[in-house]
This record gives sequence, C-alpha cells and structure tokens, in this order.
Amino acid sequence: MIDLVGTVVEVGTVEAVYEGKLVEINEYEVHLESESGWVVIPMDRIAFVRKKRKD
Repeated sequence: MIDLVGTVVEVGTVEAVYEGKLVEINEYEVHLESESGWVVIPMDRIAFVRKKRKD
C-alpha cells in the first residue's frame, strides 16, 4: 500500500467507501485528503485500499 501514497484511492470499510488522496499510511491508520477535508481511518476498520478507477 505504501506505493499508493500520493495517488487518489478508494478506502473501503464496513460502513462506507472513502475517496481521496492518500497522504499517509502507518500500522495504525490511513490519512486521506478528500474534497470535504481530512479523513483518518483506523486500520482495524479497513476492508480494502485500492487505486481509484477512472470513470
């Protein structure tokens, strides 16, 4: 996942799918810069992280 830093990604959890630029990833959380602001998602809630597909 470290190779995705700086790219636009989709991060899926049980509740939602977040979209934004992956700014930081560590063993505890993922930090995204989205259109609505910063999003921090704990690692134990993440189902997937993938590069955003082009529409």
